[in-house]
Parts: sequence; C-alpha cells; structure tokens
Amino acid sequence: MGEPVRLGLDALVDVLRAAGEPTRLRLLALLAAGDVTVTDLTEILGQSQPRISRHLKLLGEADLIDRYQEGAWAYFRLRQEGKAASFVRNLLAHASENDPVILRDGERLDAVKRQRSERAQDYFSRNAAEWDELRRLHAADEEVDAAVIRLLGNQPIDSLLDLGTGTGRILELLSGLYRRAIGVDASRDMLSVARANLDRTGITKASVRHADILNLPFEAQDFDLVTIHQVLHFFDQPEIAIGEAARMLRPGGRLVIIDLAPHTLEYLRDDHAHVRLGFSHQSMTDWLRKAGLDIEQVVDLHPGHGSGQGLTVTIWLARDPRRLMASAESDHAVPTFAGRD
Repeated sequence: MGEPVRLGLDALVDVLRAAGEPTRLRLLALLAAGDVTVTDLTEILGQSQPRISRHLKLLGEADLIDRYQEGAWAYFRLRQEGKAASFVRNLLAHASENDPVILRDGERLDAVKRQRSERAQDYFSRNAAEWDELRRLHAADEEVDAAVIRLLGNQPIDSLLDLGTGTGRILELLSGLYRRAIGVDASRDMLSVARANLDRTGITKASVRHADILNLPFEAQDFDLVTIHQVLHFFDQPEIAIGEAARMLRPGGRLVIIDLAPHTLEYLRDDHAHVRLGFSHQSMTDWLRKAGLDIEQVVDLHPGHGSGQGLTVTIWLARDPRRLMASAESDHAVPTFAGRD
C-alpha cells in the first residue's frame, strides 16, 4: 500500500461527519464504481429523490464527489483527486465484500448498468453497418492500436484527456497506463456507448463528459496526455481543436492525433459527414507548431488491401516543449517554465 493519507484534525472530522452515515456511506460505495444519476441511486437504495439529493449535496460540500451535467441528466461519482476522496477510498476498502447491504446495492447497481448497456447497444447496433464500412477502408483497428502503444511506450500517464472519445476505445486501450482519464464527446448517444463499455470492462478510473472540444471546460495544463482519435476530419477548422488540446497539456505533456491521410473519396462528405478529406504531414505540422508543440514522430499506416480505394491512417505524436524547472538548491524555489512562449 502507498503512504497513508494525512489530514488535519478539522478536515478529518469533516470527512468522517460527511461519510459516517449509513446512506451516505452506501452512496460513496456506489459512486466509487462509476457514473450514476440521482434516478439510478433512488432505484438502487429505494429512497426518495429529495432525500438522495440532500445526501449528495452534503457529500459535495465535503469535496468527496463530482457532479457534472449531461443534458437533462446530472451524473455523480466519487472524486478522483484530493486527500479527502483518497481517505474515503481507503475507508471503503475496509468494508466487507460479504456485507448483505453492500452486496444488495452492488447487485442493483449491476442491474442499472445492464439496462444502460442495453440502451447503448441498441444505438450501436443501428449504426454498426456504417462504422464497419469505414473500418474496411483503412488499416485494422488492432494495427492502429498497436502503433499507438508503441509510440507511447510504457511511461506511466498521470492524467489522460481523450477528445471525441466516441465508444471510449482509447480509454480502454490505455487503461493500463493512466491513473485517471476523462473522455469528452458532443454526442450523448456516443457517451452512452462509452459509459456502457467502461462499465463492461470494469474501468472506474475513467469517466466521460459531454463537452465541446473546441471550448473545453477544464483547467489549462491539467493533463500529461491528450488524444484525438479520428475526429478532426469532422471539423472545418481542426486547428482550433488542436489549439485547445495544446492548452490542456502540462509542460512536457504529449498530444497524439490519429486521423486520415489525404484521400479522394468524395462520397465520405455526403454519406459520413466528413468535412476534411484527410490531412497532409505539412498541414498538421504547421498547426502543431502554431500551437506551440514539437513533433516527435509521424507514422503512416497503409490499408491492407490493394483495391486503390483504401485510406491511410496517420498518427502524429507531439510534445509540449516546456519543462518545469526549479532550483535544486531550495525545496521552496519558485518553479519556472522554459521552452515555450
């Protein structure tokens, strides 16, 4: 186990006061397992919505949970950051897995997730033929995934932001590398698919949010890896998305873009809403440099068939050139950035 969480006496009392009530402790156990709505929680616990909402308000005031809006729905989850949330996670780890109340809550949560998965699968099935058609045009997903893993190496990732997360494929692919991750998408239907896939694979350190990737609702310099997978060709001005991605990067952070090389398949504009017919190395290089990033590697993955109608997938790996520098002579030196204006 890691170092124990150290809280001051007043902070410890506040956390214990917030968590030390049966319903709120049950809520925290459920929220540690992923994103849940108030409606889900009322169904699982068999309590009224006002009562559940009041408990959630108290947990939020104690900085133990996150709340974020997705259309008419509000989702809640146990916070991934902060000493108080870390203490609660340790506290929950000491709860007996055989406790009948925890077991019953877990079974009801599984039922809610199954219903969520069935709704998402219905949407996925309606669109599967279109997605399969596009997949047949370019290199196999497995080949692309393997290339991304090779480029990133085995360096641990503290925080990942996946822009245009879609089905959550990148969140699943890199789950063994990151400590926490957020996937954003403008489509609520796709977020339902991604959330169901995270539930299915048991990935609780990642969450998905509804957001505009051209105007992200996050603090700047909060992620050490940002990914944009097969998204930019839907934008008239993809350089704006690249600029937003660069703004999210910590000093030394990396950006991975996976998209299509230039092609002539005009029907993709009308049939699949593609705005851009791929990107040249030069165009992407110009945009990345304008965003203040250095390109480290570029990989082209050609289609595995010789029909002449295939699409080449290109992967660009870029890095924020800044480094956080502090004087080695003092632990209290003021940090400075070097490398990027």
